[in-house]
Amino acid sequence: MRHFSPHILLLRRRHLAVLTALVLSAAIFYAVAYPTFVTTSASERQLPIYSVERAQKLCSISFDAAWGNEDTQLLIDTLAKYNVKTTFFVVGDWVDKYPESVKALSDAGHEVMNHSNRHDHYNSLTTEEIIADVTACNEKIAAVTGVTPTLIRCPYGEYDDHVISAIRSMGMEPVQWDVDSLDWKDYDADTICKRVTGKVQPGSIVLFHNAALHTPEALPTVLECLIRDGYTVIPISQLIYTENYTIDHTGRQFACEENSN
Repeated sequence: MRHFSPHILLLRRRHLAVLTALVLSAAIFYAVAYPTFVTTSASERQLPIYSVERAQKLCSISFDAAWGNEDTQLLIDTLAKYNVKTTFFVVGDWVDKYPESVKALSDAGHEVMNHSNRHDHYNSLTTEEIIADVTACNEKIAAVTGVTPTLIRCPYGEYDDHVISAIRSMGMEPVQWDVDSLDWKDYDADTICKRVTGKVQPGSIVLFHNAALHTPEALPTVLECLIRDGYTVIPISQLIYTENYTIDHTGRQFACEENSN
């Protein structure tokens, strides 16, 4: 039989105690973390549509209208000159202030869609509050245009899973963008134009604002460049797929095989 000194036995006991503690810690961590890990992996994040997979050179231009209204008619006139129809996402409070502009947009053939009722932060609202807010804006738009919106752009572009789920539970589609003009930063017209035309691809959705300082000046050049490059600009409801589609992790919408063209 082998004999060990008391010093060696003490070291071995200490090593065994440390090893036991490590194993126990790992077991506790696994027990705590594993359910979270499984939930995170198994869940699929809810995303709005940022862009659409399109073989043809189709794209959409959108305008968010939440505050000012000085240039809305000028935008309508410019779009008419190029025979282009777009999508305006308007806030319910903006509809209250400028119903004549909302009607002018609709009469000119542009889509008037939902941008919330009061431009609140949806992430901080309950599902019931979101549905009530969206419904209020829809009703205001429908009262002026006769058409109830089917699309919405969340205020500030903010959303989480519960926001997107609430919107889709209403049969509406949340829409973002993949080309940001950054016109709200008051860039000059040339910078806005280069930014937009340099980033557009088939299926892109471009973001403008109806009250940005240099957007009316930039818009004609943007449209001329897109048209010259072979693009057809269409409203978002005509760009996206309404059934038989998937959305990848970047928010790009793809038609299922029977829908693709």
